[in-house]
Amino acid sequence: MKYSKLFPKTLKQAPSGAESINHQLLIRGGFIHQEMAGVYTYLPLGWRVLSKISDIVREEMNAIGGQELLMPALEPKENWVKTGRWQSFDVLFQLKSRHGAEYALGPTHEEIIYPLVVEYIHSYKDLPLSLYQIQNKFRDEPRAKSGVLRGREFLMKDLYSFHVSDEDRNNYYEEVGKAYLKIFKRTGLPVVETKAGGGTFSDLSKEFQTLTSNGEDIVMVCTNCHAAVNRELEQNIACPLCGGKLEEKKAIEVGNIFPLKTSFAEAFNLKFTDKDGKQKLVSAGCYGIGISRVMGAVVEVGSDERGIIWPESVAPFQVHIVGLDLDDKAVKDKAEEVYKLLQAEGIEVLFDDREISAGAKFADADLIGIPYRVVISKKTEDKLEVKKRSEKETEFKTLKELIEITLSH
Repeated sequence: MKYSKLFPKTLKQAPSGAESINHQLLIRGGFIHQEMAGVYTYLPLGWRVLSKISDIVREEMNAIGGQELLMPALEPKENWVKTGRWQSFDVLFQLKSRHGAEYALGPTHEEIIYPLVVEYIHSYKDLPLSLYQIQNKFRDEPRAKSGVLRGREFLMKDLYSFHVSDEDRNNYYEEVGKAYLKIFKRTGLPVVETKAGGGTFSDLSKEFQTLTSNGEDIVMVCTNCHAAVNRELEQNIACPLCGGKLEEKKAIEVGNIFPLKTSFAEAFNLKFTDKDGKQKLVSAGCYGIGISRVMGAVVEVGSDERGIIWPESVAPFQVHIVGLDLDDKAVKDKAEEVYKLLQAEGIEVLFDDREISAGAKFADADLIGIPYRVVISKKTEDKLEVKKRSEKETEFKTLKELIEITLSH
């Protein structure tokens, strides 16, 4: 992609009201555009990042037997009445059509997936079953803030698993937990597994939290073994695992996994016939990852005073070519050649071909945060001036060396 054609360009200042780091940098860098509080357009750069996070999540969900589907965002009122959540779900968007029908805009999908699978699950031979989607969710948050960390519309992966027994579900729960750790490692996001609710480390409900001073959640982290519990368990003055001191930390919740109790199965009569011919309720679990929230969390923990520092796995491009002295035909031809040769190797490249000052180009490169900045100018001659966004020093390398570096990651 040539930067002269990229929509849109960077902004020198963040709009008023953008308080969080991710809000400021994602808007200034041209990744998102705010339409209203908690609602964003994901611009080409931002969509590339979201797509890469989604692909990582998709690969790991497929690896543990998940099957992808896409459920509707518009959900019938009667399903929510059946579960008793039409009135009790406090952030539910409720809509009424001009024909009189009432709907919910989906904040979660138990009210869709349970009546769906009840038509297909009949025998123990139909289980286990794992279904997931990556889809926009809608929640009428009273105060949408913190950029893409807390929105009224956001992108989320939700997986639902169905089993013949709690034991089988619990085994799969552990498998999903391991897959989540792989996902967050691949996206370059540090997380701590945090026990949520119940008061002991044997409980199944678990959150995946990224520790940051800008987080909205509070977790208690053991200073000895680094285990963590949600603050709602703060009556524990010592770590339940090792007895170490618990220290209060701010964090961003980027994922959660928890068992679903029998209420949904009972509401929709989700049963199966076991090997002995007896009817039993299906045991289930729910597992969520906030895709757009992961994007915001990566920026919160991966940035400096100049801009974003994207991990290579989710960066919108791998290489950012900064062309200087492009009025010199030899330099311009070389920059164009390097651009095409990198693309031919399957390397994603953003080429800043604009006729603006070097300082402005460097500032934009730092703000956008692509992993490798490559300067081509009269001074570089037959070499390339390469600087990794996360490092201070620059190095002169050949094109072959640059290709080897980028393809090795």
